[in-house]
Parts: sequence; structure tokens; C-alpha cells
Amino acid sequence: MIEAIIRNFPRQFAWDPKIENEAKLPKLERYIVAGMGGSHLQGDILNAVAPESNLFIHRDYGLPSLTKEDLSQYLFIASSYSGNTEETISAFRDALQRGMSVAAISKGGLLLELAEYHHVPYIKIPDTGIQPRMALGFAFRALAKMIRREDLLESSGKLAFELKAEDYEEQGRRLGKTLHGKVPVIYASQKNYAVAYIWKAKLNEGAKIPAFFNVFPELNHNEMEGFSVKASTVSSAFHFVFLKDSNDHLRIQKRMDVTERLYKANGLGVSLLGLEGRTAVHKIFSSLLVADWTACELALQYGVDAEQAVMVEEFKKRIS
Repeated sequence: MIEAIIRNFPRQFAWDPKIENEAKLPKLERYIVAGMGGSHLQGDILNAVAPESNLFIHRDYGLPSLTKEDLSQYLFIASSYSGNTEETISAFRDALQRGMSVAAISKGGLLLELAEYHHVPYIKIPDTGIQPRMALGFAFRALAKMIRREDLLESSGKLAFELKAEDYEEQGRRLGKTLHGKVPVIYASQKNYAVAYIWKAKLNEGAKIPAFFNVFPELNHNEMEGFSVKASTVSSAFHFVFLKDSNDHLRIQKRMDVTERLYKANGLGVSLLGLEGRTAVHKIFSSLLVADWTACELALQYGVDAEQAVMVEEFKKRIS
């Protein structure tokens, strides 16, 4: 099943999102995307490809700590794939109470019920029965539509034809075999923070393993010292995946090269993956397909279900 979901992923970019109650969508140029887990990842990606978008990600209950005047300058977009995420519902209700301009993105649930009741703009994502982390094509296009980024709709739409999931299967499965028995740590530039974070999340949810991430140059000022003891019992449990981007600052590229050499000299495992693609969205989503195949292979190696997030769902039941 998970293999079919991965192979079908590029088809999501052919979807044409529609805004219900579009006449009520205000022409604001600042945005707050409130979402948890896989439901805010599209915002992280959008910030990576279009950092000028004035888009703030809120991952908590309630609203960001801004004045009423500041909040009035933002379009508040509640994003919950299920439509029932309690933090996002809390934030959506608070935004309505504070008189903010609000919108919603979801496949259903309470969030869409509230959006319909209050007659606010919303986009309904296709309900294909997949996990939020696997619906990033739908979510990205919905967000691009909501903030009127026709350029991103156009560039991402081309991925339906240009992105071939099978092109990344061998690379991902090979890395999965390398990571078996290890704790992956994903490294990227600050510019590619979103890519590293989503890699980590996909390995957590798909392979059911601990995985971590960090970014250059910050990690050179603290984290790397934790791996300075050669072949220590603790550090030998980790394997590092460097996501290298030829468009990164030259000093960042040098930092990656030097860090790689230092880690290898201390007996640490390092794998290098280039971020490659015709456009910024092509580069990001192709890398995330490698992550999907890596998680898929690791799940096979460990004999776990790569599709379902069992502990997350159990946790939700216990706090409800």
C-alpha cells in the first residue's frame, strides 16, 4: 500500500484547488498558518521556496503573541488535514473571537464544519485516505491558492508530469539499507531547514525510529562537539545524512565539507545527498520522495507498518 501511495504522489500536483466563499477572502499580504504535524509542512516548504511570502507558522494552541493591531494585518489560515486537530481548532476559534480574517484548509472534520458555519473561505483537500505527511502535494497547492501565489501553482503543477517517483526508489532504498540499525541525523543549510525537518518527520512516522535534524551554520557552534570523541559508544549509534545544495552560500558548502571530513575521521557514518531539480519546488519534492522510499525500506527492514501512525493516534485517544 505505502509503495502505491509513494508512486502516486506526483499526481497530487494535477489537482486544481477551489476556494469556497472566495468573495470573502481579504487581500492581505501577511499570513499565519496554524497547523500541527503534517498539516503545517506545506507552509514550511512554501517559506523555503518563497521566503518573501510573509508567512508565519504557528504550532500551538491559541494565537501567536501579537497585539490586536498586528493580528489584524494577517490572514489566519487554519490547516488541519483531518479537520479535528485540537490545537488548530483552538487557534481557529480564538482567531474568530479576536475578529481576525480567517480561512481554512482541510479534508473535512470539525474545521470544515466551522468554516461552513461561519461562512469563511476554505479549501477542501481530496480525501484519499492517506496520512498528512503523504498529502503534501495537495496541501502545498491549497496553500499557494489561498495566498494567491499563481506562480507557485504553475511551477508545482508541472511536477505532475516532471516528477517520477520511481526515479528515486533505488536511491532511497539504498540509503534505507545503510541506515538500518542506526539513528539518522539529517543536516542541511538553514535555507533548507524545511527539507531536513520533513525528512526527520517522515523517518519518525514511516520507519518508526528516532531521527533528528539540525542546520548549518548553527550546528558547527554546538552540536558537532557532541561527536568529537572518536568512535565513542554513544556516537557510533548515529548516521548522518547531509543534504547538499549547490545554491547554498559558499561558506555553508565549505562548512559541510569540513564537517563531513571531521566526522568521518572520528569514525562516524556519513551519507551525502544532493538536492537537485529544475525548479525550487522540484528540488524539494524530489528529495522528499527519496525520504519516503528511505522510510519505506527501513519499515520493511524493521517489519513495521510504514503507513499508520499508531502511537500518535493512541495518544490522541488518551487526551480526548
